[in-house]
Amino acid sequence: MSKLILAAALLATATPAFAQSADPSSWTGFYVGGRAGYSFQPGDGDETVLFDNNLDGNFGDTVRTTTGANAFSPGFCGGGARSAVAANGCTKDNDNLEFALHAGYDFDLGGFVVGGLAEIGMGYAEDSVTAFSTTPANYTWTRRMAENYGLRARAGYAFGAERNTLVYGTGGVVWAKMDNSFRSSNRANAYQDLSDDKVMGWRAGGGVEQRVHKNLSIGLQFLHTSLKDDGARLRVSRGAQPVTNPFILVNANGTDFARSHSRFVTNNVSATANFRF
Repeated sequence: MSKLILAAALLATATPAFAQSADPSSWTGFYVGGRAGYSFQPGDGDETVLFDNNLDGNFGDTVRTTTGANAFSPGFCGGGARSAVAANGCTKDNDNLEFALHAGYDFDLGGFVVGGLAEIGMGYAEDSVTAFSTTPANYTWTRRMAENYGLRARAGYAFGAERNTLVYGTGGVVWAKMDNSFRSSNRANAYQDLSDDKVMGWRAGGGVEQRVHKNLSIGLQFLHTSLKDDGARLRVSRGAQPVTNPFILVNANGTDFARSHSRFVTNNVSATANFRF
């Protein structure tokens, strides 16, 4: 994907005479640019952790102690644990910055503008879920959309005296690397990340772009991103614990964790800038 963006940028640089319309009010042509903004996550306080304690691939089991009690009866929260005790609650998910570079091409059809772009970006928003055990102990699982790649179409309308203002909608596919991390106040068990960190989804939104020079436009953009992350898996095995440890009572190899929410979702508001050829 990054090669595609680079190729588009080089082509635009090498052929400005081809790319730029003879009409200075036209949006037709290549552009390269970027966006920088903030990503917010919708509330997911109802997220939980699911368990597979016989390792048959089916989640929904109950992890029990040697007395048959539910080892996770204190419950769950959609955030990061403040302490090992469930009563102390959790912090909210970490909304954060997101950046992207892109290259694209627009066709101006007499005010109606259509086109497409390729982009590469990096996100820093984090989504956590915590399980609390009766030990007491916390088990916090965090994911972050790291580098991501997208292909989007866009369509809009240019208006104003010189048609310098473009309002548009956009949508397409996105691929991303999902960074998973895990922390626990229980350091005696062993933890193995089994997650598939390559995820895919869709991204859609809209924005406004203002041409401030024949070769420069700036704007504001909203994007909603939804990534299917149903491959997140964590295995908890015996480690230094005794044979009575709840995670190995059903299967000696351990217990697998999965997140109950299989999608990572963000809403992003960004400033944009494009250099047009």
